Amino acid sequence: MINGSNGIDRVMLVDDNDTDNFISRRIIEITSFAEHIEVKNSGKAALDYLEEHKNNLDKLPDLIFLDINMPIVDGFVFLYEFEKFNSLVKNKCKVIILSSSDNKRDIDKIVNNDYVIKFITKPLTENALSEIKMITI
Repeated sequence: MINGSNGIDRVMLVDDNDTDNFISRRIIEITSFAEHIEVKNSGKAALDYLEEHKNNLDKLPDLIFLDINMPIVDGFVFLYEFEKFNSLVKNKCKVIILSSSDNKRDIDKIVNNDYVIKFITKPLTENALSEIKMITI
């Protein structure tokens, strides 16, 4: 997880909104928050990536920024499927919810998930990244 002085090596953005992905990618790049950024436009694509790389620590993301509201495989389904992965994946990949949802029931339900370490309201900001760095390093 620790990569030189930068801290985070690889992050994955999981969001069906290309504009949100673009903004999040740019803030991560501008702040040098992570060396590598994987962008997945669906929960299914993200799960497929994790399945493909489940035994390769170098390719697994340290952090997954997950949107809740997506078609077909939303954040809840993603987390349900994520729990089925081996301990290598579950120990390496920490999930951060990055959502515009303000539904209190959704938020309460998702932040009580064992693999979710933080809930952030979109858009991703430099301050949010600083807070994340403090709890992950």
